[in-house]
Amino acid sequence: MNEIPHGTVQEQTFYEQVGGEETFRRLVHRFYEGVAQDPLLRPMYPEEDLGPAEERLALFLMQYWGGPRTYSENRGHPRLRMRHAPFAVDRAAHDAWLTHMRAAVDDLGLTEEQDRTLWTYLTYAAASMVNRAG
Repeated sequence: MNEIPHGTVQEQTFYEQVGGEETFRRLVHRFYEGVAQDPLLRPMYPEEDLGPAEERLALFLMQYWGGPRTYSENRGHPRLRMRHAPFAVDRAAHDAWLTHMRAAVDDLGLTEEQDRTLWTYLTYAAASMVNRAG
């Protein structure tokens, strides 16, 4: 156990503020429920079972927001654009991804500030994955 010197404030990570692993697993599970039914996005996931993709995204988001470094320990540097390069990610895919992610974020019941922080990142990440015109 780490001792905190008297008079100092220990800041919580965003990961801790929003509820840790449980929150990110709920987010990603709800997101993939939407993806599973989406005729545009579902074909981008070559695996029949979306479970492995769900696990990778959950681990990535947990690590990004200050949780365990399991993603990098298992998969190395995220290299998100490179990993998504084989898939035609156009504006329609971007919009569909954000539609399912918005529904997932809404289900979390975050504070307004937490919601804004998470949503700002997710919209930036979605925009950065676009690799095709259209």
